[in-house]
Amino acid sequence: MISPHGGKLVQRVDFSDRKREEAGELRKKEISLDRYRDLANIAHGLFSPLEGYLTEMDFEAVLKEGRLDNDVPWTVPIVMDANKEEIEGLRDGDEIALTYQGKPVGILEINDIYNYDRVDYAKSVFRTDSMEHPGVQNVFSMEDYLIGGKITLLEDPPTMFPNYRLWPEETRVLFRENGWKKVVGFQTRNTPHIGHEYVQKAALTLVDGLLINPLIGKKKKGDFRDDVIIKSYEALFENYYPKNTATMSIIETEMRYAGPREAIFHAIMRKNLGCTHFIVGRDHAGVGSFYGPFDAHKIFLEYPDLVIEPIFFRSFYYCKKCRSVVNDKICPHQDSEYQINFSGTAIRKMLLEGKRPSEDMMRPEVADTIISFENPLVD
Repeated sequence: MISPHGGKLVQRVDFSDRKREEAGELRKKEISLDRYRDLANIAHGLFSPLEGYLTEMDFEAVLKEGRLDNDVPWTVPIVMDANKEEIEGLRDGDEIALTYQGKPVGILEINDIYNYDRVDYAKSVFRTDSMEHPGVQNVFSMEDYLIGGKITLLEDPPTMFPNYRLWPEETRVLFRENGWKKVVGFQTRNTPHIGHEYVQKAALTLVDGLLINPLIGKKKKGDFRDDVIIKSYEALFENYYPKNTATMSIIETEMRYAGPREAIFHAIMRKNLGCTHFIVGRDHAGVGSFYGPFDAHKIFLEYPDLVIEPIFFRSFYYCKKCRSVVNDKICPHQDSEYQINFSGTAIRKMLLEGKRPSEDMMRPEVADTIISFENPLVD
């Protein structure tokens, strides 16, 4: 099985009463649910080789090089921000308790506290400092200081989908039990249409197993809600996937919409889960017109040491003459009269009107599942 990113699967978990009691005596910092989820992602090895929040040296290396200070590929900063009052009196070597809704859920061992340049952060990660970009908005809403250091998780965060939250140790056991030596991961923040199914099954023909891996967490307005995504994939699995070749688990973290850099980040997480291959589609993790349609393909050329193998898909569409979903490499019918493109906007509009898209666009069981929700989108 593929080795975890950086060579070992990080484990920073201590659920003992003794550790909770220790945390109760420490100075406290309240964190959001998104920060709590990433605390758990570090602790359970999903973000291996990170053992905590980025120190200043690693932070600067990630911005400038897309790598940690030790040259291991890493493209998206995982940081803990704090305001002046929260860091007052703290120094290297101190510990603070991270709390969620007032309850200690983690301990942060402070390695350093540092300032950062928001414009530099935004331009390095998102290639823009435009406030129209949701990732840039998040950066500019952060506090003025960052705290770097190792963490210990005291309790897992709440989840709406306990049956689908599998940590890297668990997915690796699952793959071994299924006899899957080669596994392809599919990142999604959408409900599935026929084009998604085509990509997934085309990739599955090359490997032993498929991991559908929806990203659950904060998304922008107009994206599909998490519960809608899960239920729609359950409908697809029940009716159109063999049970011994495909499975689903979730990743709980926010979308950064960082385009190419986030494509690498997504691949690293799937590598830690045990995937040997990763599907990268058109405008992967993009938003608006901030990235070129295949920028997320090109960036993998900069990371020959990533090990997990990307499977690139360009455009795909339904060809009325071929009578199937195809791409521009295998279909000779390039005239628009033959092509039906998979427009997420058009499909979403029909679903919101309570209408089924054609069966060439979306499986009826999936469409009916989405339509059953009064409001399937993030407000």
